[in-house]
Amino acid sequence: MDTSVRGAGLQSYDPTYDPLVSPGPGRNQEYAPTYWVGTAGPPPGDDGPIDGDRDVDVAIIGSGFTGLATALFLAREHGIKAAVLEANRVAWGCTSRNGGQGQNASGRLYRSQWIERWGKDVARRLDAEIRGGFNTFSELVAQIDCDAQPGGHLYIAHRDKKMAFLRSEGKLMREQFGYDTRILSREEVHRDYVRDEEASGALHEPDGISVHPLKLAYGYIRMARQHGATLHPASGVTGWRTEGGRHLLQTPGGVVRARTVAVATGAYTAASLHPSLAGRCYPVLSNSIVTRPLTDDELARTNFLTHEAITDTRTLRFYYRLLPDRRVQIGSRSAVTGADARHPRHEKLLIDGLYRKFPPLRGIGIDYSWWGWVDVSHDMMPRIVQPDPAQSVFYALGYGGNGVSFSAHAGRRMAERVAGRTDPAFTLPIYDSPLPLHALAPFRRLGQALLYRWYYLKDEVL
Repeated sequence: MDTSVRGAGLQSYDPTYDPLVSPGPGRNQEYAPTYWVGTAGPPPGDDGPIDGDRDVDVAIIGSGFTGLATALFLAREHGIKAAVLEANRVAWGCTSRNGGQGQNASGRLYRSQWIERWGKDVARRLDAEIRGGFNTFSELVAQIDCDAQPGGHLYIAHRDKKMAFLRSEGKLMREQFGYDTRILSREEVHRDYVRDEEASGALHEPDGISVHPLKLAYGYIRMARQHGATLHPASGVTGWRTEGGRHLLQTPGGVVRARTVAVATGAYTAASLHPSLAGRCYPVLSNSIVTRPLTDDELARTNFLTHEAITDTRTLRFYYRLLPDRRVQIGSRSAVTGADARHPRHEKLLIDGLYRKFPPLRGIGIDYSWWGWVDVSHDMMPRIVQPDPAQSVFYALGYGGNGVSFSAHAGRRMAERVAGRTDPAFTLPIYDSPLPLHALAPFRRLGQALLYRWYYLKDEVL
């Protein structure tokens, strides 16, 4: 039964929300004004807010990609019908605010860094798991109308000196992991892909599917509910205690008593939600803009022949692509605090980046501008774990901005762990230990601001 309360009792979107200082993500807030929200169409039905005390086998906190995928796989593959609890509207957090780039990746580390950290054997096993995750994502995308744009990933060298890194990484990916990577010259990038004036060349990776993320999330919702999962917006967890082996989750409408809890809240995790989560992810803001549709002349002058995912080699990288309706989307990191997120200089950073890359677009109208929080782990890799074997609590967090594709597989793996299944992959680093602590996270903001200045010098000057 659809008891959705869309449009009823919605609260205004708070653009200054900050996970480090705000008490929680709010209750039944409207979406951020993203292009995805503006073009996804009406949300699918849900099961309404929690409206009284109830017992469930599994409660999933968070209705983004990870929470929805966990609910879907629990129901479809294990016969467990979970209740998904969401504080605001469905897919309110990063799932409706990201760039929609689904890459064959997870976390922020390159494959060469996997080898440095864990050795070749573990790196190859981890690559097989991440590649399997991309297959999980691809299979779901094929079942959902989400404006999928396959073709791979174009990794642009924004300065000449970055080509040595791309050549080295591309060679390692070919020789150690069997990928059909290609190094492209500036001329090849301009002729065959896009006239990005910053490009000194590029590394082309064959795996990549860009999507409309909110349409994809809506598809996850429909599939999960068809298999028996329930979805409850305006039902954020405001209190959590454990008694007699049951987790008592306080929501505005009643207490949900759950045998098991799976946390999938990403960067929108309230600091007080549960002790196992405190200080485990550091929230970082990412901004995004979308232009008006390009004219025929603008398309010809920018030579946008590709719709695939594009990123550049900056530490604070730009991510961008041509959308199906001929708009350009571009995003990057920006503000350090939520209080500063609305300052015009952060949007200007993206506009200036767009103009540098594509001078013919100078002065083009910007139709959408927004920002959202990204969950960054201290060691730049995610975790899908049961942090304390004595407690039936699990979480999947820490994607570092690479969660569009791997979140699908993280949901599948978290569902397996909730269902009590075992797998040899669970000895891999992303499954066998909790997220490391970010010590004194509120005070790291000063360090983050200083790092951003250093990254700018490193990316643009030195």
